[in-house]
Amino acid sequence: MVGNTILLLSPHTDDAELGCGATISKLIRQGKKVYYAAFSACEQSVLPEFPKDILIHEVKAATGELGILPENLFLYRYEVRTFNYRRQEILDDLIQLREKIKPDTILMPCLHDIHQDHKTMAEEALRAFKFGNIFSYELPWNNLNFNTAAFEVVEEEDALRKVKALEQYKSQA
Repeated sequence: MVGNTILLLSPHTDDAELGCGATISKLIRQGKKVYYAAFSACEQSVLPEFPKDILIHEVKAATGELGILPENLFLYRYEVRTFNYRRQEILDDLIQLREKIKPDTILMPCLHDIHQDHKTMAEEALRAFKFGNIFSYELPWNNLNFNTAAFEVVEEEDALRKVKALEQYKSQA
Protein backbone atom coordinates (compact mmCIF):
# COMPACT_ATOMS: atom_id res chain seq x y z
CA MET A 1 0.00 0.00 0.00
CA VAL A 2 1.32 3.41 -0.97
CA GLY A 3 2.12 6.03 1.66
CA ASN A 4 1.96 6.25 5.43
CA THR A 5 -1.31 8.12 6.00
CA ILE A 6 -4.38 6.14 5.02
CA LEU A 7 -8.00 7.32 5.00
CA LEU A 8 -10.77 4.72 5.00
CA LEU A 9 -14.14 5.84 3.69
CA SER A 10 -17.08 3.86 4.97
CA PRO A 11 -20.52 4.97 3.80
CA HIS A 12 -22.09 3.19 6.78
CA THR A 13 -20.55 1.88 9.95
CA ASP A 14 -19.17 -1.61 9.20
CA ASP A 15 -18.64 -1.20 5.42
CA ALA A 16 -14.87 -0.61 5.63
CA GLU A 17 -14.43 -3.49 8.06
CA LEU A 18 -16.40 -5.79 5.77
CA GLY A 19 -14.61 -4.61 2.64
CA CYS A 20 -11.03 -4.32 3.83
CA GLY A 21 -10.82 -5.10 7.55
CA ALA A 22 -7.84 -7.44 7.20
CA THR A 23 -6.01 -4.84 5.12
CA ILE A 24 -6.74 -2.24 7.81
CA SER A 25 -5.21 -4.57 10.39
CA LYS A 26 -2.13 -5.09 8.22
CA LEU A 27 -1.64 -1.35 7.65
CA ILE A 28 -1.83 -0.62 11.36
CA ARG A 29 0.52 -3.50 12.12
CA GLN A 30 2.97 -1.93 9.64
CA GLY A 31 2.85 1.34 11.55
CA LYS A 32 0.75 3.30 9.07
CA LYS A 33 -1.40 6.15 10.39
CA VAL A 34 -4.96 5.07 9.65
CA TYR A 35 -8.05 7.28 9.76
CA TYR A 36 -11.61 6.01 9.43
CA ALA A 37 -14.61 8.12 8.34
CA ALA A 38 -18.11 6.63 8.53
CA PHE A 39 -20.83 8.79 7.01
CA SER A 40 -23.94 7.12 8.47
CA ALA A 41 -24.75 5.12 11.58
CA CYS A 42 -27.95 3.97 9.85
CA GLU A 43 -30.12 5.06 12.77
CA GLN A 44 -33.24 4.84 10.58
CA SER A 45 -32.58 1.13 9.97
CA VAL A 46 -31.70 -0.05 13.48
CA LEU A 47 -33.97 -2.80 14.73
CA PRO A 48 -36.37 -1.70 17.49
CA GLU A 49 -34.75 -3.88 20.16
CA PHE A 50 -31.54 -1.80 19.95
CA PRO A 51 -30.91 1.85 20.85
CA LYS A 52 -30.88 4.06 17.75
CA ASP A 53 -27.20 4.94 18.33
CA ILE A 54 -26.03 1.32 18.75
CA LEU A 55 -23.92 1.40 15.57
CA ILE A 56 -21.94 4.38 16.87
CA HIS A 57 -20.91 2.30 19.89
CA GLU A 58 -20.27 -0.75 17.72
CA VAL A 59 -18.07 1.08 15.20
CA LYS A 60 -15.96 2.46 18.04
CA ALA A 61 -15.48 -1.05 19.39
CA ALA A 62 -14.83 -2.55 15.94
CA THR A 63 -12.28 0.05 14.88
CA GLY A 64 -10.63 -0.31 18.28
CA GLU A 65 -10.25 -4.06 17.62
CA LEU A 66 -8.45 -3.19 14.38
CA GLY A 67 -6.17 -0.73 16.18
CA ILE A 68 -7.59 2.55 14.88
CA LEU A 69 -7.06 5.28 17.46
CA PRO A 70 -10.28 6.90 18.78
CA GLU A 71 -9.06 10.34 17.67
CA ASN A 72 -8.68 8.99 14.11
CA LEU A 73 -12.35 8.03 13.89
CA PHE A 74 -14.71 10.51 12.20
CA LEU A 75 -18.45 9.90 12.43
CA TYR A 76 -20.98 11.78 10.33
CA ARG A 77 -24.75 11.64 10.71
CA TYR A 78 -26.12 11.37 7.15
CA GLU A 79 -29.36 9.43 6.86
CA VAL A 80 -29.06 6.04 5.22
CA ARG A 81 -30.19 5.85 1.56
CA THR A 82 -30.13 9.65 1.11
CA PHE A 83 -26.52 10.29 0.12
CA ASN A 84 -27.45 11.08 -3.49
CA TYR A 85 -29.50 14.05 -2.23
CA ARG A 86 -26.59 15.32 -0.14
CA ARG A 87 -23.75 15.01 -2.67
CA GLN A 88 -22.37 18.51 -2.23
CA GLU A 89 -22.35 18.31 1.57
CA ILE A 90 -20.58 14.95 1.40
CA LEU A 91 -18.04 16.33 -1.07
CA ASP A 92 -17.44 19.31 1.23
CA ASP A 93 -16.86 16.95 4.18
CA LEU A 94 -14.45 14.87 2.09
CA ILE A 95 -12.50 17.95 1.05
CA GLN A 96 -12.28 19.04 4.70
CA LEU A 97 -10.93 15.59 5.59
CA ARG A 98 -8.45 15.82 2.72
CA GLU A 99 -7.17 19.17 3.99
CA LYS A 100 -7.06 18.10 7.64
CA ILE A 101 -5.48 14.66 7.24
CA LYS A 102 -3.59 15.01 3.93
CA PRO A 103 -3.81 11.26 3.27
CA ASP A 104 -1.41 9.48 0.95
CA THR A 105 -3.91 6.74 0.17
CA ILE A 106 -7.70 6.43 0.18
CA LEU A 107 -9.62 3.17 0.58
CA MET A 108 -13.21 3.59 -0.59
CA PRO A 109 -16.15 1.57 -1.93
CA CYS A 110 -15.99 0.37 -5.51
CA LEU A 111 -17.45 2.65 -8.20
CA HIS A 112 -19.56 -0.30 -9.40
CA ASP A 113 -21.22 -0.88 -6.02
CA ILE A 114 -25.00 -0.96 -6.55
CA HIS A 115 -25.95 0.40 -3.11
CA GLN A 116 -26.96 4.02 -3.70
CA ASP A 117 -25.02 5.39 -0.70
CA HIS A 118 -21.89 3.40 -1.55
CA LYS A 119 -21.99 4.57 -5.17
CA THR A 120 -22.45 8.20 -4.18
CA MET A 121 -19.61 7.95 -1.65
CA ALA A 122 -17.30 6.43 -4.28
CA GLU A 123 -18.14 9.09 -6.87
CA GLU A 124 -17.69 12.01 -4.46
CA ALA A 125 -14.50 10.51 -3.03
CA LEU A 126 -13.09 10.21 -6.54
CA ARG A 127 -13.81 13.90 -7.06
CA ALA A 128 -12.26 14.89 -3.72
CA PHE A 129 -9.16 12.70 -3.95
CA LYS A 130 -8.60 12.39 -7.72
CA PHE A 131 -4.96 13.40 -7.43
CA GLY A 132 -4.15 10.82 -4.76
CA ASN A 133 -3.71 7.07 -4.50
CA ILE A 134 -7.14 5.46 -4.48
CA PHE A 135 -7.97 1.82 -3.87
CA SER A 136 -11.50 0.45 -3.81
CA TYR A 137 -12.91 -2.39 -1.78
CA GLU A 138 -15.73 -4.58 -3.02
CA LEU A 139 -18.62 -6.04 -1.08
CA PRO A 140 -19.66 -9.18 -2.99
CA TRP A 141 -23.40 -8.72 -2.39
CA ASN A 142 -23.27 -5.19 -3.84
CA ASN A 143 -21.20 -5.91 -6.93
CA LEU A 144 -22.57 -7.77 -9.92
CA ASN A 145 -19.11 -8.77 -11.11
CA PHE A 146 -15.69 -9.18 -9.56
CA ASN A 147 -13.26 -6.90 -11.35
CA THR A 148 -10.12 -6.24 -9.35
CA ALA A 149 -6.89 -4.59 -10.37
CA ALA A 150 -5.00 -5.12 -7.12
CA PHE A 151 -4.90 -7.47 -4.17
CA GLU A 152 -3.38 -6.91 -0.74
CA VAL A 153 -1.81 -10.02 0.75
CA VAL A 154 -2.65 -10.30 4.45
CA GLU A 155 -1.60 -12.61 7.25
CA GLU A 156 -3.88 -14.94 9.18
CA GLU A 157 -3.65 -12.62 12.21
CA ASP A 158 -5.10 -9.81 10.07
CA ALA A 159 -8.02 -11.96 8.95
CA LEU A 160 -8.67 -12.97 12.56
CA ARG A 161 -8.56 -9.34 13.66
CA LYS A 162 -11.15 -8.53 10.96
CA VAL A 163 -13.40 -11.27 12.34
CA LYS A 164 -13.01 -9.87 15.88
CA ALA A 165 -13.90 -6.39 14.59
CA LEU A 166 -17.00 -7.67 12.81
CA GLU A 167 -18.08 -9.52 15.96
CA GLN A 168 -18.53 -6.11 17.59
CA TYR A 169 -21.56 -5.49 15.36
CA LYS A 170 -24.03 -7.51 17.42
CA SER A 171 -26.93 -5.44 16.09
CA GLN A 172 -26.07 -6.59 12.57
CA ALA A 173 -25.89 -10.33 13.36
